[in-house]
Amino acid sequence: MILESAKTLNFKVSLFFVTVSVGLVIVLTAVTFLAFRQFSINAVTEHLHTAAEVVRLHLTESMVNGTIDQRQNFLFRLAEVRNLRTARVIRSPILEKQFGDTHKGEYLPDETEKNVMKSGKPVFRVDYSGSDVVLRGTIPYTVTQESNCVKCHNARPGEVLAVVTMTMPFTSLRQNAIVTAVGIIGIVIVALALLFISLYRLLKPISNTASDIERAVREAIGGNFRSEIKKQTNDEIGQIANDMNRLLKFLGDGLDKMNSYILQLVDRQQNKHENQLLATIEMVKNITQISQYKIAIEEDNTKLSVYRRLINTLNTRFFNGHGEFSVFEVSGDNNELLPISLIENMNASCRWCQQKILMSPKSCRVFHTAHMINGLIQPDLCYSFKQNGNATDSQDVDENGGRERHYPLCFPILKSGIVGSIVQMIVKETDKERILVALPYIRVYMAETAPVLEVRRLMETLRESSLRDPMTGLNNRRFLEEYIDTLIAGTHRNQTHVAILMLDLDNFKMINDTYGHDAGDLVLKTLASIIRSTVRASDFVIRYGGEEFMVVLQDTTCAPALKVAEKIRTSVEATKINHGEATLQRTLSIGISDFPGDSSAFWQAVKFADVALYNAKQAGRNRVVRFTHDMWQDACSRTSKTSDEG
Repeated sequence: MILESAKTLNFKVSLFFVTVSVGLVIVLTAVTFLAFRQFSINAVTEHLHTAAEVVRLHLTESMVNGTIDQRQNFLFRLAEVRNLRTARVIRSPILEKQFGDTHKGEYLPDETEKNVMKSGKPVFRVDYSGSDVVLRGTIPYTVTQESNCVKCHNARPGEVLAVVTMTMPFTSLRQNAIVTAVGIIGIVIVALALLFISLYRLLKPISNTASDIERAVREAIGGNFRSEIKKQTNDEIGQIANDMNRLLKFLGDGLDKMNSYILQLVDRQQNKHENQLLATIEMVKNITQISQYKIAIEEDNTKLSVYRRLINTLNTRFFNGHGEFSVFEVSGDNNELLPISLIENMNASCRWCQQKILMSPKSCRVFHTAHMINGLIQPDLCYSFKQNGNATDSQDVDENGGRERHYPLCFPILKSGIVGSIVQMIVKETDKERILVALPYIRVYMAETAPVLEVRRLMETLRESSLRDPMTGLNNRRFLEEYIDTLIAGTHRNQTHVAILMLDLDNFKMINDTYGHDAGDLVLKTLASIIRSTVRASDFVIRYGGEEFMVVLQDTTCAPALKVAEKIRTSVEATKINHGEATLQRTLSIGISDFPGDSSAFWQAVKFADVALYNAKQAGRNRVVRFTHDMWQDACSRTSKTSDEG
């Protein structure tokens, strides 16, 4: 408490003033006592000089009048003078030599008097005897040229005939000096006290205002801008208080408005005990990151890229890079849930949910409610969730060796008002509180992702429709043109072969002419279905144009390709198509080439397959023909002959 008060302006000013005052009183006391002491000594010294001069004159007169032998009586009477305690005269050796060594009751000289006789200089000193203090003066009686001493004594000018020693009490003077000094010091102390009171009253409004400002600033740093500074005076200090109050109100109102706007965006409930300023900074930071995220996903080309960016962003910002996520898409054709693999060359799995949700999406609570499942608040809400998943990862073991509890957090992403995909996040017990705090921001990320995914789905649907034949549902020639670079690169990288089959219905024009285009369309659809059911899912079936089809068999040489082609041919030949009352039955001619076995250029190999198809037609139709290079030479000859005839 003392340390805290020591930090206040009042305490510092008071301490400074008291220190200066005490120092001033000490200096003044010392100076006063030294001055009075020196003054007293000088005053007594002057008195002694005067008394000594009186003694000298009396002795001189006594010598002239012949009464020198009565000098001791004079000294006794002189000692009775007020403030003069003792007086004595000590003769020098000169007088003793002249008049004999007879002292007649006089005192013998002490060391001080002997020294004065030798030096001829007066000596004054203060003697302390118990509680009594006296000032002793020993003054020489020196022969001068102008005096009459040389007439009576055998002495030369400058010699000392005698010394006069007198003492005066110094105690009373010292007491008077002390009383006077104490009075002066008392007056000074009273004046300083009055000055201190005046200064304190003058500085108190300043210190109080400073303390209020310091408190208000400390509370503002803590997020509270509602502190008020009391106005102490009507001068500049009062104006500072008013200005600070206005500033705090302005900042507080601005922070409240900013919070209200941000809370509308993130739907976050603010705790009244939290630091409002830090909470606002954190919200602004997250909103900025969300804005940057939105810009990034708007530049992603595919919905898979959007999914990846969403999961990576959430994992980095809220799960410290250790989160576990799953993404399910609703299949538009079969209304199934399909796990989406976010990592290349890895199969997607359904680890944390029962497998039945894949075939029966209505078993998934998110799918049939289109609402978020918050397992952090309602852990047992979803019956399809499996607490420990399918794995036995050591990371799922808690400190006690038991299974760590997990909570599902599932978000629906709508497509045209219905659930188009589901993003599942698995939250560990240790992360529960942190994710609950971050949940409003995660909601915003999901909300910003949904429209971008909707656009990407629409674009992919449009693109898919442009790459697919609307009647047969097969890929068209444009699809092959876009995918060919990937196909060629994969073939070279894996050092494999691709078999190219060119298929054409025999006498198809006759069907259109005889039975109409509806019958022709039915035949084409049936052929497309037969081909698609015969080849693998990794192979490409393309409607190349009209009644002509192409099949690209990946990782296949011509020998197995011949078997596939023959199977297709026989299946078509054996198929009977009912159209009204008519029964339609067609045959199929097929030409085969090998890439890069027949040509290192893919489109050249396609051309070779087309040449083989031509030869199948020429050989009587309803057959499979493998390309040989002599066929190409014949084709070139026919082309040259046709050009010459033209």
